[in-house]
Parts: sequence; C-alpha cells; structure tokens
Amino acid sequence: MSAQQLRVSTPQGDAGELSHEQSQYLFGYQTTNAAAAISLTMPVRKAQYAHAALHPIFQMNLPEGFLLEALQNRLAKIVNLEPMVLLALSGGQSPIGRVAVQSDFVNPLARQQGQGERLSEILAWDGTENLFTELVDKYIYRTGISGVSPKVLVPQVMAPAPSKATVLTQDLIVKSGREEYPGLAANEFLCMSIAKESGLEVPEFHLSKNKALFVMQRFDRTPEGTSLGFEDMAVLAGFSSREKYKTSYTHVAKLVEAFASGSHVTSSLQALFDMVALSCVVGNGDAHLKNFGLLYTDPTTSDCRLAPVFDVVNTTAYIPEDVLALDLCGHKSFFSARQGLLDFAKVCQVADPYDRLQRLILTAEFVIGREAEVAQSIPHVVAAITHCTNMLKEVFLD
Repeated sequence: MSAQQLRVSTPQGDAGELSHEQSQYLFGYQTTNAAAAISLTMPVRKAQYAHAALHPIFQMNLPEGFLLEALQNRLAKIVNLEPMVLLALSGGQSPIGRVAVQSDFVNPLARQQGQGERLSEILAWDGTENLFTELVDKYIYRTGISGVSPKVLVPQVMAPAPSKATVLTQDLIVKSGREEYPGLAANEFLCMSIAKESGLEVPEFHLSKNKALFVMQRFDRTPEGTSLGFEDMAVLAGFSSREKYKTSYTHVAKLVEAFASGSHVTSSLQALFDMVALSCVVGNGDAHLKNFGLLYTDPTTSDCRLAPVFDVVNTTAYIPEDVLALDLCGHKSFFSARQGLLDFAKVCQVADPYDRLQRLILTAEFVIGREAEVAQSIPHVVAAITHCTNMLKEVFLD
C-alpha cells in the first residue's frame, strides 16, 4: 500500500480506505458498522465520498506553520510532503480525535521516536538547554495536531505503580512561543486560568517554571486511553482548514444545534456563548473555527457535546488593532462586541448575558491578581487584557 492509498480506522473498527486518483480524493467504507463512521458529516454508506481536496476530517490535524516547516526541513530530501504523505504522518501517531490512518509507506518513519517524558521534568525546565527543540526533535512525527504556533505531542511517562512497569498514558500538548510573540506561554496560562476560574470546562494545564512552556493534557482520550471523537467546526461546516476565519459565531451555534446530541444542545450553546464572551473579555482575536469543536464517543452515541475550552490567548498585545476571528452578529471589533454579545446571547438561548459577562470580567481581574508572578512577567499582555475588560465594564458593570 502506497502513500496514495491509506487505511483508515477508528476505535470501533476498521473504517475503509482513502485514495488519491485522477486529481480526486476518494474515501470508501469497507464496513457496515455505523459506529465506525469517521465523521458526523460522513455516515457509513456504499458510495464513496469524493473531494477535489482532502476531505475536511482528514485535513483537521495536518501540520501547519512551525511543525510543517520542521517536517519540510527534515524530510524534503527523502519524500515529497504532499497531502497524503502529511496525512499518513499526522494520522498514524495518536492524532487528535478517533480517526487513525496507516500506511506501510510512511509509518515506519514515525516509529523512530522517543519513549516518553515526565510532566514534572518538563515543568521544572530552567531554560539552560533548549528543551522544546529537543522535544520537537524526538517527537516530530507525532504531528497529529493542527495550529501554526510551535507545539508538539509528547507521550507522558507516569510514575510506576507498585510491582508494575512504567506505562505510557495520554499525550501532553507542549507549546512554546515565537520571538515575535513574547510571553505567549504565560499569556495562554493566564487566559486559561481565567476560563477555569469562571467555571468553563478546561483540560488540565500547566506552565513551566521558567514560564516558557505551556503544557496541556489532551482531552480527547478517556481515563483508560480510548480515543474520543473530536471534530472542529471547520470540519462540521465542510470547510478546508484554510477557511477557518470564514463565516460567523452564529454559524458555529447552528452547527452545535445540528450535530450535538439533543440532551446536550442547550448546555453546549450556553458554553459556546461563554467561550466567545471569554475571547472578548481577554482580547482573543484567534477564536476561529478550528478552536471550537464537538466531542463524542462515536457517531451512534448520544453524548456529542461542545469540547472544552482550548487555545485561548490575548492577541491584542501583539496586534493592537486585532479584531475577532469571526463575525459576531454583524460586529468584528472588540469595542462593538459589547452589542454583538447581547445579540449572540439570544442565538445561544442565554437568558442572563449580563450576569455571565460580569462573572467573566470580575474573574479576569481576580485571576490577574492571584497569578501576580505570571502577570508581572507579561505586563504588555496584562495591559492588553485590562483594556478589553475595561471596554466591557462600561456596559456590563458601571
């Protein structure tokens, strides 16, 4: 089997085969098991799914930005990194979600990797050596995570239980920053701490001792290690990854209504409102389609709901004129978001937008005070967050 022909599977069994033929990408199921469907948008059927580009579910985890550049630097002389090869690399080593891709042509490369790291040792990094560069070098083929910022999936080694061997458990998502975005790891830690303190569902996350690495536990695995389904909103909208800034938050709400399980629709819509409101409070201009998603066991279960908060940072510290990533009921600027949030509350069936925004604003101020050491390391970020909260305070607090 070549890189132009890939086997696709899920925890519920083998799903089918993806091929690239005559400028078309074709996926055909080789099962009748509805639970093995690879996407909420692609139920099991006899006919193949044909696309001019890779199907959105396969695009979801393709490496971008930093990781893509690192792969090109390493493999350009060995193989042409066209979409099917990138998919074989990113889909064979614990990709985000439940869809795995295997290829005899590519996957042997991915076996050449480290055996795992301890969270305590990553967090204790003092900056004397470039730990992030070392992690990328060891785990570069575990590329099943999207995003342009520097990040890598690292298998975590847990302390051995009595009389048991050390085991590998869920991966850690380890993020660094770029020189043009100073303090990015501390920035994300502060914003995610505000989300957590506000009562939003968040994965476990940490900041390294020297504040240069943000580390997050992945949320798409059960405690036993079984893969959960995750599909970002670009996939559910049928968009390519490049179209992640297309459309509106109202469209995201409609996707939640269309795909979330009935018993989870209302709570997911209200959580979506809180997430969008949080982005307005902290000045996050990168809350695009790929930073929202749905989480579920498999397409036949009734537990499909909005995934936890992730990838929240203040962007206005780096781009002072930044705006919202998507349209908010006809508004894009953080200033006009004050009215947009009230309109969006109606879309999300939220009856108490003032109370929710007051909680987020006051929580942001509380967390900045509580995390004084982190805040003092990124005064430019704190100033930018404060500017955004002050704009909202004029309407929702004063």
